[in-house]
Amino acid sequence: MSRFSEPQHPVFRQLNASIGFDWRLGPYDVDLSRAHARMLAQQGIVAPEDRDELLAALDTVEHELEQGTFPFQPDDEDVHMAIERRVTELAGPVGGKLHTARSRNDQVATDMALFTRAHAQAAMEGIRGLMRALVAAAERHLDWRMPGYTHLQRAQPVYLSHHLLAYVWMLARDLERFAAVERATARLPLGAGALAGVNFDTDRAAVARDLGFAGVAENSIDAVSNRDFVLDYLAAAATCGTHLSRLGAEIVLWSSSEFGFAEVSDAWASGSSIMPQKKNPDAAELLRAKAPRIAGHFVALQGVMHALPLTYNKDMQEDKEHLFDAVDTLELCLAAATGMIEGIAFDRERMAAAASDEFPAATDIADLLVRRGMPFRECHGVVAALVKRAVDSGRTLTELRPEELAEHSELLDEEYYRVLAGESWLESKDSEGGTSLRRVREQLERARALLG
Repeated sequence: MSRFSEPQHPVFRQLNASIGFDWRLGPYDVDLSRAHARMLAQQGIVAPEDRDELLAALDTVEHELEQGTFPFQPDDEDVHMAIERRVTELAGPVGGKLHTARSRNDQVATDMALFTRAHAQAAMEGIRGLMRALVAAAERHLDWRMPGYTHLQRAQPVYLSHHLLAYVWMLARDLERFAAVERATARLPLGAGALAGVNFDTDRAAVARDLGFAGVAENSIDAVSNRDFVLDYLAAAATCGTHLSRLGAEIVLWSSSEFGFAEVSDAWASGSSIMPQKKNPDAAELLRAKAPRIAGHFVALQGVMHALPLTYNKDMQEDKEHLFDAVDTLELCLAAATGMIEGIAFDRERMAAAASDEFPAATDIADLLVRRGMPFRECHGVVAALVKRAVDSGRTLTELRPEELAEHSELLDEEYYRVLAGESWLESKDSEGGTSLRRVREQLERARALLG
């Protein structure tokens, strides 16, 4: 018997159904249903023999989902109803007892929390894998010199190890963000019912322990309407994706003929359909392109949740595709970035030649003047004038004569030329977090400790 006098329009059924994507929640829904059935029997709400029949049917459902043989039906609206239907087919009328003291609202919220928690953990493992690859690459290229850039202009020389470790600390912050996502899933929604609680003496704490939650959601209205943890995942994934896009962008630049600093392995490159000489760093390019896709999912779900009245609304069904695609995209990108870093080859001579450009050492000349008592802003002007004189005359800074130096400052002497010799450019940057080898080794030690 139904309160509706006519069937749903086929277009509405297509719009309303989520089975085409929420099937991915199936394993989590089975785990949830097992814990719920055990609690119902523990509380005397169903008989022990009913529990056993429900658990046996759920075991079969789990196997069918794993093997890809679960018999989805055209009328299945979502994975939750599909599983309940199948349990009833397997267990008979007792299958109808599985939905006692729960609603699809608290059921979906719990499945989503379980899924999000699992993939926050997967993201953290993928991040750690990339961090290990970067640390290993930094160790292999500890004292390899390269130019550091601002505005994509050569600025100051650094060690390649120092540059690679910059990404390690970006990813360390990503770890913290995904750990926060994991904490955000710690309260069990199940037991909140449709929105107001349920009419049975349930033990939500027992279900929470069974499913690995730290506790229960304190308010039933908030429990069924909360998707903060999904937004938290998408926000963390968007930032992590941005970090990967920056890494990809640099690999693309470094792989170009203009830079020639690096070459990705053949396993992470593509050829051209018409130009046989081409080796394109397509995987790195795709790291750039995937990042805004993830960020778009975050913004889209913010739009769905914005100004949405309590409690559950069908709008919230839109959380799944945004989350699922972001999960798939991020995990794929982390694996690709790790593989590229493990196989990338750097050109030491090409980087060293670029790092030997004297003009990035202009700051060191300014610092020399500071040490001799000149205010930095005055030093800046002196060195800028020296650079202009060298550029205008088509010379390097070293090629400026002592009498020309004296025209700009009597504080400049033979030490000017020793500074420009390049031997001290990197090792002089010995402040904490700087590029000197001593400081890079400190970073490596901290990174290894962080990764265990």
